[in-house]
Amino acid sequence: MVETERAGEELAAELHPGDVVALVGELGAGKTSFVRGLARGLGTGDVVSSPTFVLVNQYRGRLAIHHLDVYRPASLSEVLDLGFDELIASGGITLIEWADRIAPLVPRDAIWVRITGLGNEPREIRIEAGREGGEVGREGGESDFPGDVD
Repeated sequence: MVETERAGEELAAELHPGDVVALVGELGAGKTSFVRGLARGLGTGDVVSSPTFVLVNQYRGRLAIHHLDVYRPASLSEVLDLGFDELIASGGITLIEWADRIAPLVPRDAIWVRITGLGNEPREIRIEAGREGGEVGREGGESDFPGDVD
């Protein structure tokens, strides 16, 4: 996972206030390891762990870091009830694990990080810039919550 953390740390150097990083990968692919490196790259000394049960962790570095895990919420509305819009608008860095589950809520200019490879398999990390414009894509897109687009 050292390479995965290093990739996160390298991306951190490129981030600006208000950026959203949408992480996608199977369970165990290394999403939290990537976030750990990214948080270190943003200067936090906090212990970074998966927010699977608390849903949102916050850390302090050169910018505020909001780390969400949206695997457990059962609907897009539940994600919005977490204060999703406020986190996105806060001017900090928002990191979303399992972002593909809430694709209609993810800002169009988000940075998508796709991690493949499990266990001892080599990891492939693809970083894709989102579409410019910053509009939230709520009018379309797919999620794992059919019929739940607000």
